[in-house]
Amino acid sequence: MNHLFTPFSIKNISLRNRIVMPPMCMYSAGADGRSTPWHSFHYRTRAQGGTGLIIQEATAVEARGRISSEDLGIWDDSQIPGLSRIVKGIKDEGSVPGIQLAHAGRKCCVKEEDVIAPSPINFDPENPAYYTPRQMSLKEIDEVIESFKKAAERAKKAGYEILEIHGAHGYLINEFLSPLTNTRTDSFGGSVRNRTEFLRLIISAVRSVLEDETPLMLRVSAEDYAPGGNTPDDLVKIIDLVKDCGIDMIHVSTGGVVPHVNIPISPGYQIPAAKKIKEMTGLPVIGGGLITTASQGETIISDGDSDLVFFGRQLLRNPYFAQQSAQKAGVNIEYWPKQYERARNFEIHK
Repeated sequence: MNHLFTPFSIKNISLRNRIVMPPMCMYSAGADGRSTPWHSFHYRTRAQGGTGLIIQEATAVEARGRISSEDLGIWDDSQIPGLSRIVKGIKDEGSVPGIQLAHAGRKCCVKEEDVIAPSPINFDPENPAYYTPRQMSLKEIDEVIESFKKAAERAKKAGYEILEIHGAHGYLINEFLSPLTNTRTDSFGGSVRNRTEFLRLIISAVRSVLEDETPLMLRVSAEDYAPGGNTPDDLVKIIDLVKDCGIDMIHVSTGGVVPHVNIPISPGYQIPAAKKIKEMTGLPVIGGGLITTASQGETIISDGDSDLVFFGRQLLRNPYFAQQSAQKAGVNIEYWPKQYERARNFEIHK
């Protein structure tokens, strides 16, 4: 039995396999955050190639929440039609469309915007692309929470079937979670519970506008790779504080909170953290990290280390990775484009 190509269900959503395209910023949107025909082609091609779940790149809930001026946005109703076209292309090819709702916080590099963060600490003072952020007031915290809520409403209108809250890679939510970037002394700083409060309120706000059967995921950085930073054990505590607010799955990544750290990169380097979070929280997880072959993904799934596996750069290199991998493994799949049926039996040479 090939586990990687077995279906997976989460609430009312059924994925045709365990292969996930994770959010990867394409930096190709217009200055107004609207999608372009390129985005529709990009995502539809990966769906046509057999990917089970496609999670759209970090999509900013505020203009000041962009990483760059070329980031996709979901802060205005005028952005919905373009996003709907992306969704339609993915669904037409049999994949499930997800979207990552994001706010860059202090990693916003758009000079025209007001850069905000939990604390006024520059991400990298040696890099002129980054600005020293202004510490958020309680009123601004409420405003950002409301921005996530409204973004979730727009995501619903656009047709996304799974939503993911971006709590990783050193962006705003992650900045609240990590003691390296949150030095506040009010109810949003200090203890693990206080540092988690911003995330808890965002999850509750987003969940309040979604149907009960709509899956809501959380992406986390399970390791800060710096002294005094978060570790997988800390993330287990954080997830346990918020999972009852309506989180259905954890998407496990690492790093991005502070620059110039030593990350022990190797194939599957983030899988141990995914396994720990899966075992300790009881929630299903998406794991990965430089996974490039279906056999690696198969081992991860069959060993029970992760429920789904993300293939990032590999899906950039080869949109048809899922179909070709299934063929190579001798797995008979139904999601082969009828237009290409004549090429289905081509032998893939090693």
